[in-house]
Amino acid sequence: MKIIVIGAGAWGTAMAVSAARNPVGHQVVLWARDGVQAEHMAQARENARYLPGIPLPRELAVRGGDVADLLQSAPRAELIIVATPVAGLRATLGLLRDVRVPVGWLCKGFEPAQDASAPQPFGLMPHEVAAQAAPALLAGALSGPSFAQEVARGQPTALVAASRQPAVRQALVEAFHGPTLRVYGNDDLTGVEVGGAVKNVLAIATGLADGLNLGLNARAALVTRGLAETARLGVALGAQPETFMGLSGLGDLVLTATGDLSRNRRVGLLLAEGKTLEQAVLSLGHVAEGVYSARTVLQRARRLGVEMPITECVVALLDGQLKPVEAVAALMGRDPKGEIL
Repeated sequence: MKIIVIGAGAWGTAMAVSAARNPVGHQVVLWARDGVQAEHMAQARENARYLPGIPLPRELAVRGGDVADLLQSAPRAELIIVATPVAGLRATLGLLRDVRVPVGWLCKGFEPAQDASAPQPFGLMPHEVAAQAAPALLAGALSGPSFAQEVARGQPTALVAASRQPAVRQALVEAFHGPTLRVYGNDDLTGVEVGGAVKNVLAIATGLADGLNLGLNARAALVTRGLAETARLGVALGAQPETFMGLSGLGDLVLTATGDLSRNRRVGLLLAEGKTLEQAVLSLGHVAEGVYSARTVLQRARRLGVEMPITECVVALLDGQLKPVEAVAALMGRDPKGEIL
């Protein structure tokens, strides 16, 4: 299969490396926006900026420059993977709007929210962005519990290929399913994307709890009740409840909320140390999608009448309305209720 990966950050590079190593023998091109970076990667056979220490297979070609030129000059691709942050998805899909081969995106989260006075004062999920930017596209998401470093090292991982179109799911499975990477198909694109977005917000909360040394009981409670929040929002948006017990729901939440490689969890840990949000974000050096998605998650929940108390506390914390210990007190001081999703 001929595959183009647009975006040479850690995750795009990791998936390009994984596809190039597949024993099936894929032809993979990894495109970097920064032409100088692309040249360095091609010569050094390593993405020293975002994924140091991982050699690039010889089967992986690296290109830079104008992505439109890449799409015209590259051998006809059979699958295109978009590995930009959510904020860059709309522009990239606009360039791909006339493409007739399957397209998959790797980003998780919500597009940055619009002005509160706009007709639609909230950000969109990736599939909603695609419906506006490239409505005829054969497209879907590749998601699930995964850290780029572990995928690139060939450590065992399981992902979900989510699309309402069987051809897209099949293309993603054929491209990435291999000896160290299992890919499962799922037609609940909404549920998979809600799980991938909200878990980043909840990971900030669990990082905060760990940073305050609240104990493993508190972490388990946050993960469990956070999953309930995620499912409530997802079902209200049209998702299937069972999706949230799968890889893109429970699986991704557990990984991001407890894994030491999680950038979103790291934000919570740094806030617990007394760092400001600006200091925490700057220290990461990479995007922490939960910081940008939290407000949109809450906006959409409120418009749908969905209760999300953990998310509310995270947003108040990020906005400086609550201090870490006050956020914990607000959650623990809620009235008792039955355990329901």
